[in-house]
Amino acid sequence: MGAVTNVPGVTSEVMGRSTGENGRMMQRRRFTALAAIVALALVAAACGDDDDTEAGGDGGAGGGDFTACQVTDTGGVDDKSFNQTAYKGIEDAADELGFEPDYLESQTEADFAPNIDAYVSQGCDLIVTVGFLLGDATAAAAEANPDQLFAIVDNDLFDTAAEEDRNYDNVAELVFSTDQAAFLAGYVSAAMSETGTVGTYGGINIPTVNIFMKGFQLGVEQYNEDNGTDVELIGWDNANPDGGLFTGDFEDEAKGRATTQSLLDQQADVIMPVAGPVGQGTIAAIEAAGSDAKVVWVDTDGCVSVEESCDLFLTSVMKNMDVAVYDTAIAAAEDEFEGGTNLGTLENDGVGIAPFHEFEDEVPDEVKERLEELRQGIIDGEIQTSPDA
Repeated sequence: MGAVTNVPGVTSEVMGRSTGENGRMMQRRRFTALAAIVALALVAAACGDDDDTEAGGDGGAGGGDFTACQVTDTGGVDDKSFNQTAYKGIEDAADELGFEPDYLESQTEADFAPNIDAYVSQGCDLIVTVGFLLGDATAAAAEANPDQLFAIVDNDLFDTAAEEDRNYDNVAELVFSTDQAAFLAGYVSAAMSETGTVGTYGGINIPTVNIFMKGFQLGVEQYNEDNGTDVELIGWDNANPDGGLFTGDFEDEAKGRATTQSLLDQQADVIMPVAGPVGQGTIAAIEAAGSDAKVVWVDTDGCVSVEESCDLFLTSVMKNMDVAVYDTAIAAAEDEFEGGTNLGTLENDGVGIAPFHEFEDEVPDEVKERLEELRQGIIDGEIQTSPDA
């Protein structure tokens, strides 16, 4: 697993660029000496329960002098996607440093600010907020509490109203060039489609969702260019970004099921849901229909997070959020925290596609070889993976 590159001053547009941009890689820190662990294993107050929201762990009764806590987006900490993957980074850091991990689940967007404030009041050393929608609440808390350390996943705090980047010394902004990995997934999806139609849909039309769809489309188009084919993508069109297919939230699996059925009705046989828990509706729809359609999971390796459905997953578009959160927590504990934008790319293993697992023998060798060529071309800046680049 890789880390992310610290690139201060990068705006939200960077998530749509290919990795022609170079940055220095933030190296993953490892503790190998028992003395380092013992030094950090002091008893301290940790993150606690909040009466008005659902909390995890044991209320933060940790065993170390450093604590990290997570405020989730509305999908929940067990969403088998981005909230869960980010929390794994906190759990890994907790194992390393000897503290009790803790989280507060946001039931609605109205919970964002109160959950953040609860952890500020409780003295959690690093507060990790997860999701693009938590940007304003995180920025407000960072301004009000300049000595409090924050990390936010999937938002570089770009102020769209003022059209300027908002960088804070006390906020590590963990963003990912997801379009790069999605490009590769789009390519292999087109290669494996038997009907000549692939589909995608999202939860909400925000940059951290449609970035997957943008790259996916260009990957499909690359396959068509390479092979003289005409595989069609339904659910998203880079030429009409306001007309994509979205369920409107990240919670309602029934919407994911209905949306997937509409894609199946249009002969899509590879489908990429970019909708957190809503994507589990895709699994349900395919199983109920007895379809041979395949799924491209997102954020994490679906064969790990939704192991029981591995036989449906062609691959997954992965954002190594757990590694980014882990690295940030370790840096904070070691007084090496750096604010600013940290960008995960193919080059630094911040993003990637999962193994083909049960489809390993079905994906042709020539497609695998071409994927590696494309991956290197993206890293070298020779291949565009977003229409925004």
